[in-house]
Amino acid sequence: MQKPLAVISLRNIRSNACALARAARRPLIAVVKDDAYGHGAERVALEIADMVCMFAVATVDEGARLKSAGVGRDVLVLTPLTRDTDALRAGHYGLIVTAASFPSLAFCTGLRTHIAVNTGMNRYGFSPREVGEAVRLAGERGVRVEGVFSHLYEPSDKAARSAQERAFVSCAQAVQGVFPDAMRHLCATGGILAGGARCDAVRPGLGLYGYAPPPFANTFGLRPAMRVYAFVTQNTQPFGAGAGYAAAPKTFGALHTLCAGYGHGFFRAGGLGAVGKLCMDACVREGRLPFGTRVCILEDAAAYAAEHAATAYEVLVAAGRGAERHYDG
Repeated sequence: MQKPLAVISLRNIRSNACALARAARRPLIAVVKDDAYGHGAERVALEIADMVCMFAVATVDEGARLKSAGVGRDVLVLTPLTRDTDALRAGHYGLIVTAASFPSLAFCTGLRTHIAVNTGMNRYGFSPREVGEAVRLAGERGVRVEGVFSHLYEPSDKAARSAQERAFVSCAQAVQGVFPDAMRHLCATGGILAGGARCDAVRPGLGLYGYAPPPFANTFGLRPAMRVYAFVTQNTQPFGAGAGYAAAPKTFGALHTLCAGYGHGFFRAGGLGAVGKLCMDACVREGRLPFGTRVCILEDAAAYAAEHAATAYEVLVAAGRGAERHYDG
């Protein structure tokens, strides 16, 4: 095999979904955006569809792929619409869209919609002072408002979390004053771990794939779902003074090469046991291994991320995108 292999445990994803639902005591809106954080959105969604009330994705394209794969649950598109063609596709596939500003609200006429409110993250969402007018316009324009949501920017900070929860409760009341059946959802994995306001549903992402977002500890027994392997493609009796994209730090008796590099989503600076910087599609390591040997190069995305001042989110998305996937029940 000429690229890394990501072995993904669907059993662990189901176990994680169960643990999160048990902790939250609320229905799950499972976040499978960015190809389920590199785990494969269609396969993950089909596996846990019986455990969730809804899925959330980033784009209309992602939602359309889920529906085309036979996913029967509702699918919420979190990124606001920006053009008519996306609105038409959302309607065709029966997706739920997000209105987060007055320009994006203009594309939502006739569509199932959740209102995003900005409670402090300042990413997407109507500000609290805009929500009343947004709801009024939604009613006038025939927008089918079915939900209202926000996102906690720092759920581990109790004071910041409480302030955001208060703002969200006020905004949600304004939405439900016009659309009384609107579903409320605020907490992602961090919010669930923090014990924040769970509203009508929770919206876990990272936790489904086995990790707690920093600075939270994994107190729910979440199990990482992805391991990445690479294959030995070369054994070398060293010649000259290099080792990958760097001068050799010492004299090596033998080197071997794995088919994994920064082109597959890993950090060029090193890691994975490399003796120097990673190449785009190769990792040079010390010693000799039989040609074709399968070597586990990523088992704990959080630990690997910490070595590179990154997060498990970044590692999983990049590594999953660069690998061939195999699903292990």
